[in-house]
Amino acid sequence: MYQVLLYIGLGTAFLAFFLCLLSHARVNKINRATKELDWEAVANITGDLATVKKTVQTLNNRLNGMHSSKVTDEELIRQFAQQQSAKPNGRMIGG
Repeated sequence: MYQVLLYIGLGTAFLAFFLCLLSHARVNKINRATKELDWEAVANITGDLATVKKTVQTLNNRLNGMHSSKVTDEELIRQFAQQQSAKPNGRMIGG
């Protein structure tokens, strides 16, 4: 029984060591890839990307008609006022 526990413990330790080596290799690969990276250029690209995204969203909203309303608010208020004044309220005056 103790031998089984010993082999399970050793296997787990070797597996953990192997996974640590893989993680170390991946981190080193990322460090080598970003070593000569110009972070100021990355910041500028990020800002440009945000500007382009905002422009595309604005264009999509215009194409969908969200910013170009066909009926203005003043026209809606005028129509509402005309409907209110034209309808009798059903009450009789006097009497």
